[in-house]
Amino acid sequence: MRKIVKSIEPDALTIWKRQHPQGRYADLSNVERLAIRQACLTEQYYLCAYCCKAVGHKPDDCMNEHVEAQDIAPQRVLDFNNIVVSCRTPNQCDAAHGSQPLPLTPFMAECETELKFKLSGRVEGLTKRAKDAITVLNLGESEQSNRSLVEKRKQLVSSLLMVNGVDPDDGLEDDELINLVIADIQQPKDGKLEAYAPVVVNILSQWLS
Repeated sequence: MRKIVKSIEPDALTIWKRQHPQGRYADLSNVERLAIRQACLTEQYYLCAYCCKAVGHKPDDCMNEHVEAQDIAPQRVLDFNNIVVSCRTPNQCDAAHGSQPLPLTPFMAECETELKFKLSGRVEGLTKRAKDAITVLNLGESEQSNRSLVEKRKQLVSSLLMVNGVDPDDGLEDDELINLVIADIQQPKDGKLEAYAPVVVNILSQWLS
């Protein structure tokens, strides 16, 4: 995960809520839903809020997702501060979340420190709530739980490191160089981050002395 800083809700949603004071999320038209999605994609630099897979490049590769599930918090179904964009990957992220409580969310700064990513592609929770979030979202604590995500993350993390001049097998011992690589990876290009960029930053940060 990468901490998401929410912006002002899109005008289309504001206008709709003013016109439909008793409205529900299910009542929204495609106009409002797409406006929400575009605003979230911009905030998230076109990454899934949970697994950091690249999204928003195809019309059907992502969806609006309520971090606090609609069944749990019906009063927040139209709260833009409760909505992110998630990938549509089966059995993970939104599809795995369902209506379960999510104790660690991408709105919390700790989502960047309580999850420990590894070059193997696996992720480890450093706190109980992090472990619970990994389980709820099926983020790949083991190959058995989500082999596809673990393998994809391993390959793309390795590739992104190599592109930035870092051999995953050798690592880096120069803190100044590590920080330069982190700064470069964190810099959006044309408003987008590379797939799994926050995962690479997490791994590189572990190498700092």
